[in-house]
Amino acid sequence: MVASPFTFFRGAAAVMASDLAPTPVSGLMVQACGDAHLQNFGLFASPERQLIFDVNDFDETLPGPWEWDVKRLAASVVLAGRDVGLARGACADAVMYAVGTYRRMMGTYAERTQLEVWYTQVDIDTILGLLPPDLRAYGQRLADRARRRNSMQAMRRMTEVVDGRRRIIDDPPIVEHLEATTAGNTVQVIVDRYRETLTDERRLLFERFELVDVARKAVGVGSVGTHCHIALCTADAEDGDPLFLQIKEATRSVLEPHLPATLFPNQGQRVVAGQRSMQAASDLFLGWTRYRTRDFYVRQLRDMKASIDLSNASAAGLDAYAALCGWTLARAHARTGDPIAIAAYLGAGDSFDRAIVTFAQTYADQTEQDQARLRQAIDAGRIPAIEGR
Repeated sequence: MVASPFTFFRGAAAVMASDLAPTPVSGLMVQACGDAHLQNFGLFASPERQLIFDVNDFDETLPGPWEWDVKRLAASVVLAGRDVGLARGACADAVMYAVGTYRRMMGTYAERTQLEVWYTQVDIDTILGLLPPDLRAYGQRLADRARRRNSMQAMRRMTEVVDGRRRIIDDPPIVEHLEATTAGNTVQVIVDRYRETLTDERRLLFERFELVDVARKAVGVGSVGTHCHIALCTADAEDGDPLFLQIKEATRSVLEPHLPATLFPNQGQRVVAGQRSMQAASDLFLGWTRYRTRDFYVRQLRDMKASIDLSNASAAGLDAYAALCGWTLARAHARTGDPIAIAAYLGAGDSFDRAIVTFAQTYADQTEQDQARLRQAIDAGRIPAIEGR
């Protein structure tokens, strides 16, 4: 979190939830992502093997005000722009693209039937067709890279054969094996329980795979310290049919201290239900379980997944990407809320857009101050920190 204001922001969803809690809202509720910053959108494959763009992180999802997601997205746009040296005006323009697109698309969804809204998705062909010519080549390269990121590629890059058995390669501190008996037994129990949350036809498919190896994997800026494992399964003794699963601990949403508690008895189930509600298409192997006192959700580790690299974003690139995320967020909110009411609240003009620009710039200023204070506290020894990679 201390690396930059943007990374601080990505790890501070709980801080922003607390900041947003006392602010005015319209009273219109949706299934909120809870952490809708720019890096929590990306490409992945639908079960029909189409490459689509959508929200892809739901650890904090909970029914909540749609404004909170919009404000978090907008603030992340400013911080991402500043992170690459864009001027204040360029960052403001990118927020206008994000929020303006959200507003216009919500108006579009308000005029569609419920089924039309539910079936809508943002696929790669549509995205490429809308990109400016100078960005289209990058978009195509990203799509091509995503299509190559599958279980076969993961097996080649992340595993090796040891004493005749396929094994995940240790890459500490990111990926490493725990004590073999304990870790293996724990994950085997988790996997056995998780399969019961799959639908019948997906359970039939999953039961053709055998758990081969397990390792711990460090994940995400905001998830450091939670339990996460990767599991290598195979349906072929000759290693030609691998399946990688990510088994990730689910804790209470950062929104929950400020909103009604989840109705689900399992935090992993909360995550899965929120993901299925917001996404146009969800992972074939998405499920949940509990082990002792910890809740988990399970998904594929790699299934044509890719995210946008913002480290060298141009002003035009940030504008296009921010607009794409705004569109995607509007579609997710329209699926789970009342698009007619939200569209009516937003109106046809850009008053809301400009108000959110002001908020985003101010919140980015505050985030920079908070990150600087954290850096000072670490340097002074008041907060212990271990440098990672």
